[in-house]
Amino acid sequence: MTTPAFPSFAGYRFPAEIISHAVWLYFRFPLSLRSVDEILAARGVMVSHETVRQWALKFGQGFAHQIRRRLPAAGDKWHLDEVVLTIAGKKHWLWRAVDQDGIVLDILVQSRRDKEAAKRLLRKLLKKQCRPPRVMVTDKLASYKAAKREIMPGVEHRQHKGLSNRAENSHQPTRRRERQMRRFKSAGHAQRFLSAHDGINNLFLAAATACPPVSIEQPGPKRSRPGSRLQVLPAWHERQCAQPALPALAQPMSYKSTIPLQRPVAKRGAQATA
Repeated sequence: MTTPAFPSFAGYRFPAEIISHAVWLYFRFPLSLRSVDEILAARGVMVSHETVRQWALKFGQGFAHQIRRRLPAAGDKWHLDEVVLTIAGKKHWLWRAVDQDGIVLDILVQSRRDKEAAKRLLRKLLKKQCRPPRVMVTDKLASYKAAKREIMPGVEHRQHKGLSNRAENSHQPTRRRERQMRRFKSAGHAQRFLSAHDGINNLFLAAATACPPVSIEQPGPKRSRPGSRLQVLPAWHERQCAQPALPALAQPMSYKSTIPLQRPVAKRGAQATA
């Protein structure tokens, strides 16, 4: 399977560091387009919220593809679950698959919740992962059992309401973004956004699960990881094929073509002469 070519930064007025930082803010945190616009303006970069939307639309999926290619192989235990999305007054179903570490394997937005929809999800997972799982964990929806019998008959299937908590918890970021965006505009809009959103957040989730527990005070049951964020930020800039921008992120951004917030006031003498 060939991966789409990464979009080029050539021809853009702003450098790659600023564009990647804006895309990172939009997909990593529950921020609106105007909130990202204001954060960049506070750091000296004057762009409109429509520019941020175009950057996220063009570069978000490319970043997610680069991250997926370089992440370690997914686990052999798949957790599948579905959740309802109300789009334009109609019910749609968001099907999501995660591994035992919470890494999102794939998502699929469909208008049905039946055997055919479950089969489509399983085929997409097998095409992307290139191998079947050791165990598949789902809730008690009968569509999973019927689809698994045809697509993956030799895979162990565990059906229990409490076993799918890993997949159910993965829906929480989606609910937060859905409230922030005031619902998705269409099924295609939800598919495009959530594919990039989950793919980018996998990088930060994988860093948190890969780092061993480190406690600042003394060894114990605490699971604080002070070094994980310092390790994952350089990895983000490496994934998006730009120059390392940690010094730029630690200091206020400056750009030559920034627009002043207000026009210079003319002198009184000059007004009287005119």
